[in-house]
Amino acid sequence: MTSLPSQTEAEEQLIATFLLGDNIFGIDTGMIQEVVMVGELTPVHHAPAYVAGIRNLRGRIITVVDLRVRLEMEYIEPGRESRILIVDWKNEPVGLLVDSVADTMELAEGTLQPPPPNLHGVQMEKLLGVFHCGERLGGLLDPAIVLDLSDGTGEVPTARKAGE
Repeated sequence: MTSLPSQTEAEEQLIATFLLGDNIFGIDTGMIQEVVMVGELTPVHHAPAYVAGIRNLRGRIITVVDLRVRLEMEYIEPGRESRILIVDWKNEPVGLLVDSVADTMELAEGTLQPPPPNLHGVQMEKLLGVFHCGERLGGLLDPAIVLDLSDGTGEVPTARKAGE
């Protein structure tokens, strides 16, 4: 008889939490390569509004997405606590600009609940569900939707697209 993994191992997901304003969001830690300071961002002309710019990170050009804009929240200038989560998406590094990084937490499979129906459309469609983070609720981002930056073109906006 083969032994099965314990229920705990099979049902827990490690997520990184971060803030956008007073809102808590999370993303699977397995996608995150590193967390970096914002640094200098170069604008990308003709890119969607949610593309904050591109950044050279140790020789790699990273497209940086402003999650506030992507989730149709109020725009604010990045501050001292702002960070970029470098995630791997389809073998390309993409940066996610957040207001601040919070913590990592284990999320048991049965604790993720569907987003409430009163959420704004764009926020509801970009969440896998909501979770308890202490006394508050957080939204677990759906990377397949949040990181689909192609907007139907099949390509991620980068510096090569700036002159088009």
